[in-house]
Amino acid sequence: MTKQDKKNAYLYCKFRDEQFALYDAYAKKNGILMNTFLVLNVLYYAKEGLTQKEICERTFHSKQTLSLIVKKLLQDGYVVMEEDMEDKRNKKIIMTEAGRAYAKIPVEHITRSEDTAMSMFTPEEQEQLIGLSRKFTRNLTMLVNEGE
Repeated sequence: MTKQDKKNAYLYCKFRDEQFALYDAYAKKNGILMNTFLVLNVLYYAKEGLTQKEICERTFHSKQTLSLIVKKLLQDGYVVMEEDMEDKRNKKIIMTEAGRAYAKIPVEHITRSEDTAMSMFTPEEQEQLIGLSRKFTRNLTMLVNEGE
């Protein structure tokens, strides 16, 4: 490992942290906790709803964290739980009209911003960014889990 490797790892992680801070500040500005915002985001685009397991997979939240978020969203009337017709053991979490109205502006704004930011890259740059980010994440996952 070279000095440049260490510098680049620092810079990459700094940019990632800057992005997380941007999302967090944006969510707070809209009166939403970051983890709740991530859940609202995935539910907003899942018109048929999602199971808790599916939401956990998409947001990388633990079951416990998601359970607390869903409980609050249920209390606020932003989501409902319905039996999953395909697997009656599961319940789908579906956004209500009130929830869609609550999430519409912040979720659509963040999505439009992400899409526009990506469109500012050439198709080749987009592929490079996605491919290298995926590879970094795989490498990091392997190395972090190796130490357990």
